[in-house]
Amino acid sequence: MSTPPLEWSEFMRVDLRVGRVVAAEPFAAARRPALVLHVDFGPDIGLRKSSAQITGHYTPEALIGRLVVGVVNFPPKQIGPLMSECLITGFHDADGAVRLCVPDGDVAPGTRLL
Repeated sequence: MSTPPLEWSEFMRVDLRVGRVVAAEPFAAARRPALVLHVDFGPDIGLRKSSAQITGHYTPEALIGRLVVGVVNFPPKQIGPLMSECLITGFHDADGAVRLCVPDGDVAPGTRLL
């Protein structure tokens, strides 16, 4: 095991939700190639922005309408001129590029990961 075990209550503190990408554009001011994603997390959470270093496999145009999984209860983080409001999740592939963590079917934005 790579990390110590945790209690269920600790896991539940991480608020992972499904969101739908409604806009995406290159993040020109980023030090490493990145995109700015505008993600709709449903009526209770709303629209959040995030910087995502996912340019190895994704273009802005291809992301519009896609579902993603994001952590929505981290405090906002200043990344250059952008205030990132959530963390979009993914996995590094064999080449070190990020593949998004996504649901395998249609799930309503705002649905919590259990």
